[in-house]
Amino acid sequence: MAKKNALGRGLGALIDSGDEPSEISSYQRRLSGIAEISLDTIDSNPYQPRTIFDQESLEELASSIKEIGIIQPITVRKSVNGRYQLITGERRLRATKLAGLSRIPAYMREAEDKNLLEMALVENIQREDLDAIEIAISYQRLIDECDLTQESLSQRVGKKRATVANYLRLLKLPAEIQLGIKDHTISMGHARSLVNIDDPKIQLKIYKKIINQELSVRKVEELVRKLGQEKETVSGTPKIIPRDYEKLKDHLQKFFSSKVEFKRNNKGVGKIVIPFDSDDDLERIIAIFDKLNT
Repeated sequence: MAKKNALGRGLGALIDSGDEPSEISSYQRRLSGIAEISLDTIDSNPYQPRTIFDQESLEELASSIKEIGIIQPITVRKSVNGRYQLITGERRLRATKLAGLSRIPAYMREAEDKNLLEMALVENIQREDLDAIEIAISYQRLIDECDLTQESLSQRVGKKRATVANYLRLLKLPAEIQLGIKDHTISMGHARSLVNIDDPKIQLKIYKKIINQELSVRKVEELVRKLGQEKETVSGTPKIIPRDYEKLKDHLQKFFSSKVEFKRNNKGVGKIVIPFDSDDDLERIIAIFDKLNT
């Protein structure tokens, strides 16, 4: 009985012929070539954003590789002394080692360290099995280490800026709540409500209530909304907004083409709130702020 090609159905012939599979993305088509290389010549990516790999999931992938081969090659760049550095595909590389194989198909390309980090982060973000905190950390690393703005980041990852901003806000939550998001103890919907609370102690109090009472996202939203209303209530003291402030409010409403809520107590403490009706409306308002910064 002929031994099964470890590279997967048709991929061995594909490498020999120099053709590319029709399913690969335009990103992969920009790579300089594909080759079968030894696992012993591949060094890990020092910028790998993922730190935890589920062992059971790796074993399942290794079993699949033994059965049908490697369908999607990893991506590497040439290093020194005939070695390679991994760009993307850490999970596939680990599973291939578990499967007992000695070689793996790989796309070859050149990349600077900064580009290496960006490619690794973006590739990981586009995976469906990352938790919200892993995504948020990857977004923040792209901003900090690749000198990206939220706007350019949203273009890189193909997400709306409002979506990127929502993930980044998760990193402001207490560590206990972030761990609960990673463990799927609470959902992204729960977390998005909690970030609207300024006090970490209250955030943790509601977080524990979500767990103990199994509160739905809608219940948490109502709870947070009531807390906000209670905070705004000034006991028996009417809020007086001077005429100049009223003029400012009218000016802001015209400027943003949106209703503006102007809140101020008698001590002069207050806030300006610009409500939005949808993600698209939020994008419009953010674009106005961006123009002010240019």
